[in-house]
Amino acid sequence: MFRRQPDDNSEDLLIRLGSLTARARELAETQRSRVELAVALQRGMLPSDLPSFPGARLAVRYEPANHGLNVGGDWYDAFSLPGGQIGMSIGDVQGHNIEAAAFMGQVRVALRALASVTGDPGELLGRTNDLLISLGADLFATCTFLRLDPASGILECARAGHIPHIWATTDGRSGIDDSEGGPPLGVLRDVDYPATRHRLTADGVFVLLTDGVVEGPSLHVDEGLDRVTRLAGIAAVAGLDVDALATAVMKLAATVGHEDDAAVLVVGYDGGPARSAAEEWGEGARLGPGRPSDRPGPVP
Repeated sequence: MFRRQPDDNSEDLLIRLGSLTARARELAETQRSRVELAVALQRGMLPSDLPSFPGARLAVRYEPANHGLNVGGDWYDAFSLPGGQIGMSIGDVQGHNIEAAAFMGQVRVALRALASVTGDPGELLGRTNDLLISLGADLFATCTFLRLDPASGILECARAGHIPHIWATTDGRSGIDDSEGGPPLGVLRDVDYPATRHRLTADGVFVLLTDGVVEGPSLHVDEGLDRVTRLAGIAAVAGLDVDALATAVMKLAATVGHEDDAAVLVVGYDGGPARSAAEEWGEGARLGPGRPSDRPGPVP
């Protein structure tokens, strides 16, 4: 039996297949390099460690989406403010590419820089929004910013299109913050971001997170937030360390059914001033951009 020799067309086909295979490998290597660069950029722009504060404990977990084409722009941050106060932010940039990672760094740095001018969360988000729009960026970001005074127990919060944070106390109460927010940063000019003030009257924890932890094809955001609320409640009552709670919350990201950035910032509050037993944890007042409002805020 004679074996048929390949004709010219077969040889051309093999050459073309070899060329396409080499091109595919080249593109895959280029994409892998872009992903590695974006991940390095993300990690380089995030704080290498968290500051320590009397009366408060902080823990973070962060997993970048570094598979395939998914390169996101989630961030977290915590830093000192005048008078022993703590500034904390967490957010998510639109898009999944290296541009989103770079824009994340701009937003985080802008928040830090402007916090030295005004620590009021609502005014801070408003100024950051105006700055991003003036830069002509094509991207936008969602964000939550908190200012905590551990000595007085005053917590102020403002949100820009971001999912709410979660709270839980050592006496068994827990919930999802339902305070009013504003639009994402970088979308509309001259926006007022309302802030909410709470007086903390019991020890507890806050959990700030991005939607990659609680939302995806396999998990609706409401169910995800409920799961984190239960975890926070158990951790607060059991007196678990904030690192253990952060790890437990981050494990939830594996159940959402997609590969997205996931960031968690856990704040443990150990109490400040002497408190009356009649006081509620989280007595609140809704704030406008920089000044109190007559309307009561949400009470956890």
